[in-house]
Order: sequence, then structure tokens, then C-alpha cells
Amino acid sequence: MEQEKKIIKIITEGIHDLFYVWKEEIRNVFRDSGVMIFFFLVPLAYPLIYSLIYNPETARDVRIVVVDDSNSTYSREFIRRIDATPDAKVTAVCASMDEARTMLDKKEAYGILMFPSEFSKNLHSGKQATVSLYCDMSLLLYYKAILLSATEVSLDMGKDIHAHNLPQSTDKLNDIQIDPVPYESVALFNPSNGFASFLIPAVLMLVIQQTLVLGIGMLSGTARERNRFHHLIPEENARFHGTLRVVLGKSLAYLVIYIVVCIWTLVVVPHLFSFPSVSERGTLLLFLLPYLFACIFFSMTLSGFMRTRESPMMIFVFMSVILLFISGISWPKDAFPWYWRVISDLFPSTPGIKGFALIKSCGATLNEVAREYHLLWLQTGVYFTTACLVYRRQIIRVERKLAA
Repeated sequence: MEQEKKIIKIITEGIHDLFYVWKEEIRNVFRDSGVMIFFFLVPLAYPLIYSLIYNPETARDVRIVVVDDSNSTYSREFIRRIDATPDAKVTAVCASMDEARTMLDKKEAYGILMFPSEFSKNLHSGKQATVSLYCDMSLLLYYKAILLSATEVSLDMGKDIHAHNLPQSTDKLNDIQIDPVPYESVALFNPSNGFASFLIPAVLMLVIQQTLVLGIGMLSGTARERNRFHHLIPEENARFHGTLRVVLGKSLAYLVIYIVVCIWTLVVVPHLFSFPSVSERGTLLLFLLPYLFACIFFSMTLSGFMRTRESPMMIFVFMSVILLFISGISWPKDAFPWYWRVISDLFPSTPGIKGFALIKSCGATLNEVAREYHLLWLQTGVYFTTACLVYRRQIIRVERKLAA
């Protein structure tokens, strides 16, 4: 009976100490304006800013100029059709290439469509005609819009010319003659072919990791600056001999805050801007749980090496772009060298971004993102262990200083 009472007492004290650490960490967060910026303002503002910048998602009415040396019915029909497409807009017909290049240099246009003098003659004689397209490659979205418009118009006009030169007895035979293998392009999981629908999910997940790293690192740097021993654990908290109480108490504080942040960042913002979302809520929540834990314990591990408040900003801010690249969202990981694949798997953002994009935009189940899901739980266990080692070392040092 006494043994049971001792066990109950130990458990009760442990829970009491854990919630004391949780309460103190919550207070530390709300007392520090810098941490408040990283924990609340950045996750609140960044998703809105990125979404607004890429809204609308596609480039429309990209300005192009025409150099028509042919000045024929076919060239004018080509110009009329490309101007009628939603992606391109003919703003001027220039007398020479020099004039067109001048407009391109002044950013009055982003592409030049040039018809050679023999354009119509070749078409009438049954030869292949050429239309030259020159694009400003400084903006790839504009290049894509102009190129697709010109390609679609050339294919459609080619079919019409072929049907006119080789008429068939019926419309059905005519369709078979000019289009023997009909095709239709369907953009899976991104109907608008939008840049935001492709990029924003990755940015949102990366924002969660990076703000946790910066915020927790700033808290740790502040604690070291204020502590007379320059250790991570203040001497007034040295009575908590259990490392688990400290680590779990702090992580619980961050988890409670970031549950609210995740609802805004990953649910509300995509809904406001109508980004593709075909995920099941249960699947998404089960996937985000290990991601949050992995990010928190990863941040707590790194925070043990922060000596000042400014250290995390100098070390980790510039890494955001690098982490986005090595996540595999903009370039397939299979094309990476093996050592970059190994390095990328050390960061929770890598499996988090890929898994979230597949679940949110493609409707994947947990079985279909099993590798990413298991990797996040593995990272949670590894970084929880390293966080405990970091804090245990700090607690022992403080105890030795107090004993001395």
C-alpha cells in the first residue's frame, strides 16, 4: 500500500512539475516580443503575403509584339488567333526586328513573333512554314504562356490548312484525316496550372519549421543571456531533476501554440485562396502530429547550441531557401546526388513538405505516404532523445554550479 502511495505521489509530482514548466514556458513566450513575432506574426502574415503575391496564379494577357514581313492572310489570321488566347496579347505590329527588340528592352513586351516573307508562299505551295518566337527568359511564367499560346495556334491552323487542302466526303472522315489521334491535356491535382497551388503548400510547411527553430532558439539564447551561469536552464528551475519534465513541459507549450498556428496556416489560408484541397481531415491531422513533434524536438535540440538571442537568426534564416530546394518540391529527389538525399532527410521539412503536398493536393492516404510518415516518427524519436541529452547536460551543469 505504501509503495502504491509513493508511486502515485511521484506521478502527481511529475505531472505538477511538468505543468509548471509548461506554464512558465507559455509566460516566457508571451513576455518576449521577438518570440511573439516568430510564433504569431510571421505564421499569420507570411501565408497571406505569399498567397496574395501569386494571386492570380497564372499569367494572362502577356504582351507580345509582331514583326510581319509576310503581311498575308495567313499571317494576319495567326496574329488574330494568338491575340484571342487568354495567355497572350498582341500590343503592336513593328516594322522591323530592331523596333521590336527596343520594345522588349523597355519591358513594353515580353515576346516577339516574327513571320518571314515566304510564310504565306510556303503554305500555298504545300511546304512547311516557319514562325519564329523570341521570348524574354527573365520571367519563365511569361515564356510559358507565350510559347503555349503560339504552339496551340500553330497546331490549330495546321489542321485547318490540311483540311482545306485535302477535303473529305464527310465531316467524320475530315476529322479523322486532320486529327487521327485526338488528345486532351488534363492537369492532375492542379487544374489551373497555377504556381501558387504548386508552391504554397511547401512554403506553409517550411514556415512552421523555421518559425519554431527561430522562436525556440531565441528563447534559449535569452535564457543564456539572463542566466548568471550562462546555461540553458535557469537556476531557479534546477529543482526539476527530471529531464523528461522539462523537455515534455516545454514541448507541450509549443505544441499548444502551434496547433492554433497550423489551423490558420494549413487550413484557413488555403481555403481563403481556393487552393486545391482533396484531403481527409483525419489523415491530415495524423500526418501533422509527428511533423509538429519532429519540428519541436529538432528546434529544442538546436536551441542547446544558441548562445545569444541573435544566433538563430544569423544561422537559420538563410537556410529557408536551401531547405525548400532540397525538399524535392521543385526538383525530384531521385535526381539528387546520394549525399544531398541523406542531408535532406535530416530535416523534418523534407518528408513534411512532400507528404503534406500529396495528402492536401492529391488526396493521398497515410499508406501512400508511409515513407514520409514513418520518417517523421523516426525523426521525432531521434530528436526527442537528443533534446533530452541537451537539457540533461544543462541541468547537471546548473546543479554542479549551485553545489559549488
